[in-house]
Amino acid sequence: MKKILLITLPVIVWGVIYLNWPFSSSQIINGAGKVTVYKSPTCGCCVSYIALLKQQGYEVETIATEDMTNIKQEYGISSDMESCHTAVFGNYVVEGHVPFEAIEKLLEEKPDIRGIALPEMPAGSPGMPGVKGEPFTVYALSDQEPSIYWQQ
Repeated sequence: MKKILLITLPVIVWGVIYLNWPFSSSQIINGAGKVTVYKSPTCGCCVSYIALLKQQGYEVETIATEDMTNIKQEYGISSDMESCHTAVFGNYVVEGHVPFEAIEKLLEEKPDIRGIALPEMPAGSPGMPGVKGEPFTVYALSDQEPSIYWQQ
């Protein structure tokens, strides 16, 4: 009886952890998870950001499009929150060169928002050349006015 318990108990515990894990099985197998990035075909900083996403362990699907305006509208990104590329992590949209700490916070906490944005293209943000001149302010995107979600 003890042998059966010693064998089955770890299997049961592993199954409970696996089924209740906050990430999908593909995220466990592939690292950080899947992300789709919409970008202009000619944007070089987007290529840099995508390379950094891959270094973080994300499986990235890149969709180059000349019509970023429709992408921004589809995901409810107001003009004051826009940047050069739009990424989709599951049910969340991530606009711009958002630091990975803010993305991790979003995916761990799973807040009731549409996504997050780092407007424009601040120097020194992930994928952008230059030196960080001021704290990065990442905004929560919802049906309300954007609010500060993360700052560093």
